[in-house]
Amino acid sequence: MAPPVSLTPATLPPPAPAPTDFTPIKEWLSAYNKIAASPSASNISDLFLDNSYWRDHLCLSWDYITAHGPSKIFNLVTAVPSSKVTALELAGEPFAAPIDYEGQIHGITAFVNVKTSVGHGRGLVKLLPDGGKWKAFSVFTALYGLDKFPERTGANRPSGVTHGATRGRKNWKERREAEKAESKPVVVIIGAGQGGLVTAARLKVLGIETVIVEQNDRVGDNWRKRYHQLVLHDPVYYDHMPYLPFPENWPIFTPKDKLGDWFETYASVLELNILTSTTLTASSYSAATSTWTLTLSTPTGPRTLTPKHLVLATGHSGEPNFPSHIPGIADNTFKGDVLCHSSAFPGAKPNTPGRRAVVVGCCNSGHDIAQDFYEKGYDVTIVQRSTTYVMSSEHGLAALFTGLYDATSPPTDDADVLFMANPIAVLKRNHIGVTNEIARRDADSLAGLRAAGFNLDTGPDGSGFFMKYLERGGGYYLDVGASALLASGAIKLHAGREIAAVLPTGLRFNDGSELQADEIVFATGYANMVTTAAKILGKDAVEGVEDVWGIDGETMETRGMWRAAKRGLWFMGGNLALTRWYSRMVALGIAAREAGLVEGGSEEKVDAKAESKL
Repeated sequence: MAPPVSLTPATLPPPAPAPTDFTPIKEWLSAYNKIAASPSASNISDLFLDNSYWRDHLCLSWDYITAHGPSKIFNLVTAVPSSKVTALELAGEPFAAPIDYEGQIHGITAFVNVKTSVGHGRGLVKLLPDGGKWKAFSVFTALYGLDKFPERTGANRPSGVTHGATRGRKNWKERREAEKAESKPVVVIIGAGQGGLVTAARLKVLGIETVIVEQNDRVGDNWRKRYHQLVLHDPVYYDHMPYLPFPENWPIFTPKDKLGDWFETYASVLELNILTSTTLTASSYSAATSTWTLTLSTPTGPRTLTPKHLVLATGHSGEPNFPSHIPGIADNTFKGDVLCHSSAFPGAKPNTPGRRAVVVGCCNSGHDIAQDFYEKGYDVTIVQRSTTYVMSSEHGLAALFTGLYDATSPPTDDADVLFMANPIAVLKRNHIGVTNEIARRDADSLAGLRAAGFNLDTGPDGSGFFMKYLERGGGYYLDVGASALLASGAIKLHAGREIAAVLPTGLRFNDGSELQADEIVFATGYANMVTTAAKILGKDAVEGVEDVWGIDGETMETRGMWRAAKRGLWFMGGNLALTRWYSRMVALGIAAREAGLVEGGSEEKVDAKAESKL
């Protein structure tokens, strides 16, 4: 398993003026469609720039792959003979748009409908001039549907009733109760957060029987139980869920309890089968039958399910990174009221002026918790151990999302295609410019943080927030108020020192300094998601499974996430926007295996040694 890489930012072509004639896109599509059935290396080179990309989500390889350069694009489009893009058809009017953030390299951009040998999809083609010809700088293709598993939506939606006189006919409520009680799912999803819910919704409209297992008492409790002041940092325009978008009067930033209630509504309206207050007590996998055997503890007693696919939707990351190795933690030296990881933080106590709190960690959770303490009257200090990327919500989101995910943006699905069409290396290059612009707008705030001794970074290669999310899964703060408190000294800062020990009354650092505290919260992040899989299923079940998140150098895509791992095991995670997009891909990947379209069926091969341990 290769380690993650930090992709080199793309090198872009020279500046080009905005086109006024859009006939080249029709000519290019016609030329591609003529060679689609049997492309050659030479005719791919005729259609693509030397520095070009084809980013594909499931249309060509049943995987996520970005190919860079004509030779690798040729390899991609010929890799799987049974899965080909047979045609790219213009969808709507083409338009002029730059491929760079600075707006100097203009080309022709066009949405396309994608036809494949087994289904259909959507995509985006971007052309640039090259010596008197127009060639593709980038092509994006994404599978949206399979012929063998049409979505039960729109004109294909269920009727809801069987007319006529039938003795003993059950009404809708009785049928739903029977469905929940008697379900024999093909897919079991662990976790009813956003990833689990939207994946179950996608599978349901494909007609693939699915059950979600949720340990909490109610759907949405995974958000309701988080720290008191938590509000999503992403705007509602970015966060819509498939089939049931947020209402028009929904607030721009969603409070955690409101989101939890929406999840409960979503599950009910979309008729998802969810076992709440339920835990997995035993699991095993049979390569002979390509099935899992899952033993569940439910409020009504034990229950056994035998799905072919098991989707772990247990959150963005894995188990809390709680530094139990620090002297004084394991033996309960601390005599204050609270010493916990941020995932277990109950919220600052109200009306408690003079109490001392220390928050270890300087990313979103650490800042939010420190601000919560400050607002409740605490004397609060935040401990910074490494650099942090900081951007304000006001300026950062405007620079990242304006025109794509805002009040004037295109339909969400169009916005998703426009965003996903960017190869990650190109996105990284353009986000260097975005990050510089955000820093310009945030100059006063950042200067105040530096003056206070706060250690800042600008993300990998200066590419800021989103690339740090993809490459590291953390290390940033989307400022909603705490930066001004740090700059003014209202929240104290202790930076550049490592914790040496937990004392009865606080913390000691490696330079001998000490901080007194009544409450200590470690906002120290989480381990890889595979750690939660090992905890739930056992270490043997995840032997040989690649870690998730980070960028794979060969595919130039995210590692491990949203794809089949081994033994019918899938990983689903990410924010609301990423789960909205990739839930379709996971559902279609499962459907493709159920339809026999993927070689090897629903079981990836497992070596005999690993299998013998399960």
